[in-house]
This record gives sequence, C-alpha cells and structure tokens, in this order.
Amino acid sequence: MQQLWQRMRLNRFVVVGRVGLDLYADPPGTRIEAAQRFTSAIGGSAGNIAVALVRQGARAALLTRVSEDAVGRYCVAELARYGVDTTHVRPVTGEARTSLAVVETIATNTQSVLYRNGAADFALSQDDVAPVDFTGVAALVVTGTALANEPSRAATFYAILAARAAKALVVLDIDYRAYSWGSEAEAARVCHEAAAKADIVIGNDDEFGLMAGAHRQGQALARAMAQTGALFTIYKRGASGATTFTPDFSFDTSIFPVAALKPMGAGDGFMGGLLAGLASGHPLDRAVRRGAATAAIIVAGIGCAPASPDTETLEKFMRRY
Repeated sequence: MQQLWQRMRLNRFVVVGRVGLDLYADPPGTRIEAAQRFTSAIGGSAGNIAVALVRQGARAALLTRVSEDAVGRYCVAELARYGVDTTHVRPVTGEARTSLAVVETIATNTQSVLYRNGAADFALSQDDVAPVDFTGVAALVVTGTALANEPSRAATFYAILAARAAKALVVLDIDYRAYSWGSEAEAARVCHEAAAKADIVIGNDDEFGLMAGAHRQGQALARAMAQTGALFTIYKRGASGATTFTPDFSFDTSIFPVAALKPMGAGDGFMGGLLAGLASGHPLDRAVRRGAATAAIIVAGIGCAPASPDTETLEKFMRRY
C-alpha cells in the first residue's frame, strides 16, 4: 500500500469518459411530461467525478471529446467554471453529438431519458491521449463507458498503458451501462481485461457479477482481485453499504441515511470523495467513508455536479453523524 500513499500525494488526476448536458424538470418533483421549464447542469460519469475531485481540493483534468456545437461548448465552459482542467477536452466535427439527458428530481420511479446517438465521447482516439503527460499524475480514473465502443476503447487502453509507464495508479469504475455495449459477454470480457490492469477497481454487485459471469460470484471476484494484483477493490451493495477488500483485510462501510431527491450521481460522488480523501492523506477506511458521505449529499441535492460538496460542506455533514 506504500505505492498508494506515495502516488496519491501528487493530488492530481486525469479522468477519461463522458461529459454531457443534463436538463432537470423544474421545479423538483415535476414529471418530465408536465414540465414547463428545465434547469441545466453538466452530467456524465467522468464529468461528475472530475467536478467532485476539484470541489474537494484535488486537481483534475478531463480526457474526452465533445461535439463542436453549442452543447459541447456549454460543457467545456461549465467544467472550466468548476475548475476542471479542459486542456484535453477536444471537439469532434460531423454528426457526433455530446450526450443529452432529460431527468427528474424525484426519489423513486425516476424517469431519465438519455440521448447518445453518435456519442461524441466515443470518438476519443489514441492521438487525443498521446499529448497527456502522466508523470505528475496520481491516478488515471477510467469510467467503464469509455471502454464500450471504438475508437474510445483502444484509446482508453492506450491511456492505461501510458499511465502505468509513468507509474501513475489506474482506477477503474466499472460503470456498466447496458445501452452502450453490443452484448453482456463483450462488456464482461473488456471490463475484466481493464480490471486486470487496474490498481483500484470499484463497482456494484451487478457490475462485479457481470465480470464474474454470475451475480452471486461478484463478491468473490472482488475479493480475488484484491489478492491477485489490485491494491484494493470496493464492492458496492446499494443501501447495504460497501465492502472494501485489500490483500490483507476487508471492512464494511455503511451508507449515510438521507432523504434522497434522486438516485443519480451517487457512484460518481463516491469515487470523487474517495480519491480526494486518499489524496488528502486520510486512511483508507476514512477515505471510503468520505466517498459514502459525498454520495449521500449528492443524491439529497438537485443536479449531480451542482450538488457536489466542497470539503467544508462534506466535513460538516460527516460531523453530524
């Protein structure tokens, strides 16, 4: 684990994956079909993780492609406003489009309509990755969606190799979205290949089950990965909390009970809070707890990036518990 602490002190991250435009039916509680107005925010798993990191004192750059239009420019401007480094966010011409999600701030039976036809982020290529200098980077954070299609898949594996060559850590959020993949078998194979190259692997019971080939074997796979190469894995179990596995021990972390306004954004917040906590020098169990708290704050707020807490807000929230 010494490798983990030494590298995390650099407190700088590169996140590869998608950013998009989220439109929330307004006011909160309004159904999409009844909405007369919508509020905007950036979304997308990688974009949300980058924002969560920056909000908690880390430096983060996003590595992705966006459409060369007003929506793409909106996403870049919002990332920059939050303090995310957009040096490696490049526009793509033609018919490719930045993802658009129309969603609701409703705790249960939430409707979410996602438009990802010709997704711009899937245009990420090895030429986009080549200029990234991983020398002073603590970790490359890979979201599984970036692996779902070409040329983004090859570019992401190229980034993993470049990061490892520079001795940066590789963190994989399995982030399985069935609509992005050709088949479950393809997703299981590719995600398993990426996980084998990662130092930290995070996923829920369904995602580890996907890679294991059977839901009931997911937890065993998470444990095995921590014993055969990963520094640690985190097996998330929804409302039941999460189990962290290391080569030497494991521990459980409970969730923070909140009145959720929506189900989205928890996993992205968890990742951001966890890594920012490690970069700040918190021990592993405390960092996982900070990830859980960040997730709770986000699901209790409006939007994902807008609800992402800064360090002061996070610590005040945790003191209440």
